[in-house]
Amino acid sequence: MAASSNSSKSFMMAVVMVALVLVVAATVVDGQSCNAQLSGLNVCGEFVVPGADRTNPSAECCNALEAVPNECLCNTFRIASRLPSRCNIPTLSCS
Repeated sequence: MAASSNSSKSFMMAVVMVALVLVVAATVVDGQSCNAQLSGLNVCGEFVVPGADRTNPSAECCNALEAVPNECLCNTFRIASRLPSRCNIPTLSCS
């Protein structure tokens, strides 16, 4: 049963990652799209995927994250957190 639970969590994390990519186009701060800054976070992908071998981010990832305005990140997470209920799937509970 634990393997099924881990598999479900991995699937939901993958759904969230895809959702974040999808909401990039809709996220706007001060009239500017966050698209360019958020797309720079692609270099961090290998560090956030469940089961990743590498968990310490590279300097390139850290620089990309630092380049994203806080409000841009916060808006993206707010939008992404609403997606499960709008898709009629269980809401995420991360612990």
